[in-house]
Amino acid sequence: MAEAIAAETEPHDGEEHVQGIGARLNWLRAGVLGANDGIVSTAGIVIGVAAATAQRSSIATAGIAGLAAGAMSMATGEYVSVSTQRDTEQALLDKERGELRDMPEEELEELTEIYRDKGLTPELAAEVARQLTAHDALGAHAEAELGIDPDDLTNPWHAAFASMVSFTLGALLPLLAVLLPPAGARVWVTAVAVVTALALTGWGSARLGEAPVRPAVLRNVAGGALAMLVTYGIGALVGTQV
Repeated sequence: MAEAIAAETEPHDGEEHVQGIGARLNWLRAGVLGANDGIVSTAGIVIGVAAATAQRSSIATAGIAGLAAGAMSMATGEYVSVSTQRDTEQALLDKERGELRDMPEEELEELTEIYRDKGLTPELAAEVARQLTAHDALGAHAEAELGIDPDDLTNPWHAAFASMVSFTLGALLPLLAVLLPPAGARVWVTAVAVVTALALTGWGSARLGEAPVRPAVLRNVAGGALAMLVTYGIGALVGTQV
């Protein structure tokens, strides 16, 4: 019986598949949010500049600068954030290694208590804790006590690259939308393209998070539209004063 329960606490192929899907969904969600940031921030820049001047070179310079700055900011912020999380997890794992080395009996009792709290009888909890500790002490204690998988820590470089790429791809849409049409249609073409893209990213983020689609789409579109209106107004005001 104890062997069966101990085996159940280790990930099976189906559980690993589910965990893999969860990891991929997290990356997809981060990608959708990064693209959304790229769309909104770059659209705000190019709409504001287009309201101030009709010079294509000025709009292109501002849009490209905003794209580059935003992509690097996203990458740096994600790298710092994930690195901090990873450093914290590593410190907790190092502490757990030391405790397992210096006071194994106390750690075994702590793991036993965790399984007793989950509903196992004292005898069965002690046997499960003993077998898991014998199989992989650090993995068993890290998962039960800290909720950390020592073999699956987040890579800050992967997170930074994903954020940079997704932001860049999102930013390219308003940049191309404002540069390609003739001067008289730039703002309207950009606004339509941005609203459409924000509706799609809102739909995508809601579906990935299994949340209601309508509120997510409305929030996304309303936020982007407000950003464009504000920057357009500022650009028009500055353009008439300069």
